[in-house]
Amino acid sequence: MKLTPAQVERTLEQFEAQAVPESHPALPELTGLFGEHTFFLDAQGLSIVELVSADGGETGHVVNLANWADANWTKLAPHEPERTDIAIKFAA
Repeated sequence: MKLTPAQVERTLEQFEAQAVPESHPALPELTGLFGEHTFFLDAQGLSIVELVSADGGETGHVVNLANWADANWTKLAPHEPERTDIAIKFAA
């Protein structure tokens, strides 16, 4: 799912990553592969945040979609989505 600007900001306060900007040339390919999401790049690779519906969407979990395939961080190797232990709290 696409996060709101406020949710992206809260995510980046709790998760050391960079959001892939809407203007990035790879975004159409990422969307084609993984669907409509806000994508994040970090030292592990490509991730998204999935909201936890049980708590009204006030928490999200980082889900890794692809790992870096080279030491220069220029190629990603997609894999089955893997939920990480990183929880994002959206409520103040």
